[in-house]
Amino acid sequence: MILENITTPITYNCDVLICGGGFAGISAALAAARQGKKVILLEKSFMLGGLATAGLVTIYLPLCDGIGHQVSFGIAEELFHLSIKMGAEDKYPENWLENIGTKTEKDKRFEVQFNPQLFAILAEQLLLKEKVEILYGSYAVATDVNDKRISAVIIENKSGRQAIKAKTFIDATGDCDLAHFSGVPCECFKQGNVLAAWYYSTGKNGYKLNMLGFCDIPDDQKDEKYKESHLVNRRFTGLDGEELSVMTQLSHASTLNDIIKKRENDSELFPTAIATTPQIRMTRKIIGEYTLHDTEQHKYFEDSIGMVSDWRKRGPVYEVPYRTLYSKEVKNLIVAGRCTCVTDSMWDIMRVIPCCAVTGQAAGIAATLTDDFSKIDIQMLQNRLKQNGVVLHENEL
Repeated sequence: MILENITTPITYNCDVLICGGGFAGISAALAAARQGKKVILLEKSFMLGGLATAGLVTIYLPLCDGIGHQVSFGIAEELFHLSIKMGAEDKYPENWLENIGTKTEKDKRFEVQFNPQLFAILAEQLLLKEKVEILYGSYAVATDVNDKRISAVIIENKSGRQAIKAKTFIDATGDCDLAHFSGVPCECFKQGNVLAAWYYSTGKNGYKLNMLGFCDIPDDQKDEKYKESHLVNRRFTGLDGEELSVMTQLSHASTLNDIIKKRENDSELFPTAIATTPQIRMTRKIIGEYTLHDTEQHKYFEDSIGMVSDWRKRGPVYEVPYRTLYSKEVKNLIVAGRCTCVTDSMWDIMRVIPCCAVTGQAAGIAATLTDDFSKIDIQMLQNRLKQNGVVLHENEL
């Protein structure tokens, strides 16, 4: 059926439109709003935080290098403290937060396990305080591109299909949806994601996060415990609607089976929360102006927008080049979070919360300085980042 004479109304107009309300989108929205711009944030679910909250992957991975140096600052650190404002669930780093003990390679890293529901509400309150307009239940379905510029993003929500115009756009979808819709060259994760079914429960052993199925890709891991954690003999791209529906059903079945098994020894065990979004971790990323490799640890980048560590092992520190955040193919689009231009091995490092916050803050401020990201005044961007607490280079630690 071909429907004629259907028009898409323009219902919103803003300075910066951010698609995706995970940690990257939250950070970008905070950064842009604090520069005095009108910001709209789209989130497809009805809570902020993405995989970290709706997906119950509630571990705020390290802000430090594991040998005593904090490397991620600014909004990445601000959101860390926000996540435990009403108390931590586990992994509380008293050596970093209270200066109790030491910070050597044998001590706790600067990470924590937080409560997903509390963080989602606290983040919402923080964004509203900064006058960010949040549209829940809304997601991008197309873009209007002319002369290598996005003029509007087509969205859908309960009100139907509509368009939002903006000067600059930030893709924090986690799946590079805006970039993909706009014709920016992208790459998909060919290996695919394993099934996971993390859930919370309460019982004889108290309140607990059950990490059922490994939420990471185990192929390059030599430890047998990762290989034993496959729930099904299948991988998922995370980019197909039917596939995601099947994945969700398999996750639910795995959760139920695990609960039934555990209740044989603990009749008091009940689930308190299950994931409400698929626990997918890598799907699609842009081909940007520079590709960051995992071998480039401790490398100085003149256009660094902040630093991240390797959550998997102690020691490595990476400066993140601004050039990994955009493609010249669309002038007024920048990406953040797990959409940035990296190798597959580096992708596994960059997809986590601190890295999403670091790139989100940089993208948010950049979006307030230019409508052509390839021609930004990089020193101005770096100065704004430093004014907001970010340390750019490892030699400045």
